[in-house]
Amino acid sequence: MGITNHAQNFAPPLQDSEGKSNLIGLSYEELAEALAALGLEKFRTKQVWSWIYHHGVTDFAQMLTLAKPVRDKLAENFTLARPVIAQDQKSEDGTRKWLVKMLDGQEVECVHIPESDRGALCVSSQVGCTLTCRFCHTGTQRLVRNLEASEIVMQIMLARDALKEWPSGKEDRLLSNIVMMGMGEPLYNFENVAKALRIVMHGEGIAISKRKITLSTSGVVPMIKRCGEELDVGLAISLHAVTDELRDQIVPINRKYPIKELLQACRDYPGVSNSRRITFEYVMLKGINDSPVDAKHLVRLLRGIPAKINLIPFNAWPGSPFECSDWGTIEKFGDILNAEGYASPIRTPRGRDIMAACGQLKSASIRLSAAERASIDAIIKEKEQAQNLI
Repeated sequence: MGITNHAQNFAPPLQDSEGKSNLIGLSYEELAEALAALGLEKFRTKQVWSWIYHHGVTDFAQMLTLAKPVRDKLAENFTLARPVIAQDQKSEDGTRKWLVKMLDGQEVECVHIPESDRGALCVSSQVGCTLTCRFCHTGTQRLVRNLEASEIVMQIMLARDALKEWPSGKEDRLLSNIVMMGMGEPLYNFENVAKALRIVMHGEGIAISKRKITLSTSGVVPMIKRCGEELDVGLAISLHAVTDELRDQIVPINRKYPIKELLQACRDYPGVSNSRRITFEYVMLKGINDSPVDAKHLVRLLRGIPAKINLIPFNAWPGSPFECSDWGTIEKFGDILNAEGYASPIRTPRGRDIMAACGQLKSASIRLSAAERASIDAIIKEKEQAQNLI
């Protein structure tokens, strides 16, 4: 399916059940037009924008710098409705996962990962996912629809509500970074993701810098350059394999955009440099992609690309056919990469006890088909034979 058709076929709803448009998710220019249509003065746009995104108000009555007749007029015509947090789980390591129920009843998950000096929010871009990556729990869930810009922004706003981080200018934020690494493929919902991130980056609102935002893609090659040109955010690539043969099986989008094309798009990414490296995510699957030969092949593939490599211990989920590589194997893999000059941190698993870790965002599971298992088993067997020849 083409990217344009994808966006049209999985479009989100536009209005709430009362037919009121939500002001959350409008661009600054769209907000100005909406207020002008009510006969409100131009300077009201800045006031309303600030109340929504800097102060995080949930009711027009809280916009105290506006006269009551103005607040009443806004309430009659618009809404500031937030989705509902259907479930709030906290891991023993401090990771927090929210199940967010949108206004039409669809649900997504977002995750806050605290660190000693900062905190990242993992944000979803779609209800479900269309990519079916074999090691990812979300990939076993069918794609229902794209999230609209407001629904992406509201995940961040709900997190700020829960963490009590309004107004936006607070020091020592618990929510300092955004990673578009939740449910869905962001580049298959680019228009809404881009609109949402522009709102998030706006200096008079939520005000999270583009330097603190990372967008992860499994490899929608035609959209990568546009992402860099229009958003200039950090780029992360879900790579996970060093040959097309294996990546075709575990990251099926590779059949459409193979590794060579994907890495060329990375070389051409606007603004990429040693100070702005591309992150390559590599989940460690026992006996599948974790050998020293794989590590050396990865080095050859990435040569010339300013890059860091996140080694991700596989996070199990019910029905998964994979196992996590042994810790010693992961360390040996990382040592090879580090020796070649690539920073290769091993990502500490977070939130595993509440199914909030990387690749675990989904509420149900399915098993791989017999054919898919057989294909992966054949690749494993070939790799074992190759190892015996070394």
